Amino acid sequence: MKRIAVTYDNGQIFQHFGKTETFKVYEVEDGRVVSSEVIESNGAGHGALAGLLADHTIDVLICGGIGGGAVAALEDCGIEICAGAAGDTDSAVEAYLKGELVSAGVTCNHHEEGHSCGHHEEGHSCGENGGCHGGCGSHSTLEGRNVGKTVRAHYKGTFNDGVQFDSSYDRGEPLEFVCGAGMMIHGFDAAVADMEVGQVVDVHLMPEEAYGFPDPQAILTVEIAQMPGSEELKVGEQVYLSNAYGQPFPVKVTAKDDATITFDANHEMAGKELNFRIELVEVL
Repeated sequence: MKRIAVTYDNGQIFQHFGKTETFKVYEVEDGRVVSSEVIESNGAGHGALAGLLADHTIDVLICGGIGGGAVAALEDCGIEICAGAAGDTDSAVEAYLKGELVSAGVTCNHHEEGHSCGHHEEGHSCGENGGCHGGCGSHSTLEGRNVGKTVRAHYKGTFNDGVQFDSSYDRGEPLEFVCGAGMMIHGFDAAVADMEVGQVVDVHLMPEEAYGFPDPQAILTVEIAQMPGSEELKVGEQVYLSNAYGQPFPVKVTAKDDATITFDANHEMAGKELNFRIELVEVL
C-alpha cells in the first residue's frame, strides 16, 4: 500500500506548500487509487507539515511550489517529492501512477534569454520541472529568534572568484520573506534565523546548503520533430518548457543534432558554492 498526499484547494493543487491548509491523501494499491480523504494542516509551517505527513505515513508528496528547507525536512522524513505540478489533484495522481507526470505534454512554449537567479525565493526548488527528485541534502528544522517571522534583509551574492551574481542593494529594496518557511535556500535561511536587526554576516554556502547538486534526471532529450519550434534553438540558449500540466519551467539547451535536442532543467546555480553578505534590516 502506498499513500500519496497532494497540496489541496477546492480540487486543485495548491501552489505554496508552506501555506497549504489541506492535503488530499490517496491510498494506492497495485497501481490504483482505492480510497482518498482530505486532512487539515492546522496552519503548521513547512517543518511541522513534514512531520504531519510523516505521522500520516505518507510516501509521496505532489505539490506546486516548494522551497529548499521544506524539501530537506520532507527528505528527512523519507518522503518522495513531486514538485512543480498544477491542475486537478485526481489527474495529477493518475499521471504520477502512469509515470507521466514529467514526460507527457512537454512542449516548447517560448524563448527567453537571460534567465537569472533572481531573489533566491521559492520556485527554484528541487524538481522544478515536475519530476520526482530531491538532491538538496539533509537538514534539520531551523531554530532561532526569527524563525516563523517576516523579515526584511539586504544581501549581496558572489561566487568564489568574487564575481557578483545578485544584490538587493543594487535594486534599492531589501528582500522580504518568512524565515524558515522554505521561501529561501537553506543556508540563507539558516544565516538569518538568529540574526539581530542591524547585524551583518558573511556566509559561505556549499552546494548542499544552496541549490544542491545537478540531477541527471533533470536532463531531457526529446525528438525535434515532436517539438515544433525547437529546430531554431541553439546550444547555450535558455528557454521555457511546460510540464504535463502546462506549468512553465526554465531550461538550457545543452546539445543538439539532426534528430534530437537536449535540455538541462537543473537550476543554473546547482553545484555552485555561493557567498552572501547579509544585513538584517527589519523583523516585522
